[in-house]
Amino acid sequence: MAKKLAILVLAAGKGVRMKSDLPKVMHNACGKPLLGWVLDTAEALEPSRTIVVVGHDKKMVMSAFEQSRVTWVTQEEQLGTAHAVMSIAPEMKDITGDVMVLFGDVPLVREQTLRDLLKAHRAQRAACTILSAEVADPDGYGRIVRNKDGKVRAIVEHRDAKPKQRDIREINSGIMVFQARSLFETIWKIKSHNEQGEFYLTDIVALLIKKRRKVAAIVVGDEREIVGVNSRVQLAEVNKALRMRILERLMLSGVTIVDPENTYIEAAVEIGRDTTIWPYTVIESGAVVGKDCEVGPFAHLRVGAVMEDGAEVGNFTEMKKARLGRESKAKHLSYLGDVNIGAGVNIGAGTIVANYDGKNKFVTEIEDGAFVGSGSVLVAPVRIGKGATTGAGAVVTRDHDVPDGGVVVGIPAKPLKKKATARKQKSKKKKNKR
Repeated sequence: MAKKLAILVLAAGKGVRMKSDLPKVMHNACGKPLLGWVLDTAEALEPSRTIVVVGHDKKMVMSAFEQSRVTWVTQEEQLGTAHAVMSIAPEMKDITGDVMVLFGDVPLVREQTLRDLLKAHRAQRAACTILSAEVADPDGYGRIVRNKDGKVRAIVEHRDAKPKQRDIREINSGIMVFQARSLFETIWKIKSHNEQGEFYLTDIVALLIKKRRKVAAIVVGDEREIVGVNSRVQLAEVNKALRMRILERLMLSGVTIVDPENTYIEAAVEIGRDTTIWPYTVIESGAVVGKDCEVGPFAHLRVGAVMEDGAEVGNFTEMKKARLGRESKAKHLSYLGDVNIGAGVNIGAGTIVANYDGKNKFVTEIEDGAFVGSGSVLVAPVRIGKGATTGAGAVVTRDHDVPDGGVVVGIPAKPLKKKATARKQKSKKKKNKR
């Protein structure tokens, strides 16, 4: 029978250095809160249960993850990482096997890294295994102190480290995995005898060693995985790292991204193979782009944007809750909001689907084969029928639908009279004979 794994995510802090009213773990990174990235990685490990410790503005945090299968525990007063673990006391009796401790503001750690950590922990039958990293500048981090044989002896926080210990470059990431029994038996022996007057989870290492329990540490391959977010500067760094992962995944799946450094695609975006994304394009979470499409440059696909196979969106075109049908095009300077566009439709330059009347938003329907002339304004709700045409600069007012095959021009748009059209054609023929 497989050994059980419980995951404990510490997410109670306010994040003073963020200088924000928003809880730190709720800051957005590529379309998801920081905590969302951590919970998704945790879920991939298929734990028997996940417990999240919350504190500052806990109602906001909990409401953002109502659909998550987690147990919420409140840390009423934030007195350190060990104190956060102590706060789950009512849940301890139901936890067996191993316990992995993660942090809600460390979103870059990969699933495979955590699997490797857990595998090493179980292979060595350690009471505690630490995820560490070798860094060029260890300033501010707790140091992994080893003896001459390379065995872990302690973790010393930076502020409490002696001069020689500050020269150590192996740092503690904060991420650890414990035998549940060793953790819960020892956690209560941690004291707050330090400069901050807090209960450090790292102090458990020395206590376990004193009990002759094995403590191990494995070094992460990429030190960027353990970066925590404590400021807006670090948030920007994490955003970029996550964005590059998203773009790499898409390129490996068959999507051409012309200039990754200047392309912004969030999590939970679907893009089909052989689609090309041009620079300075922004695609937000929830957008779907089909196969053989072309997006950008300078395009913006917001929530609810859907491009069917072969569709094209170009310079300075924005889509929001809009569907662009198969092989339809909106190449220049257009706003498409709350609109369903059929197949083979041409959206002329400067078209605006005016979906908002100041109080409510309405849906526009543009049927297959329609031709929307440059500079048209479609005031929702309105329907442009199959094969219909709006002349350049036409303003189609609300509820004034254009029938299948119809042609409208002017402000407000009115049907182009067939007699007038016939006279123009007749006059044109006479001119051609001369």
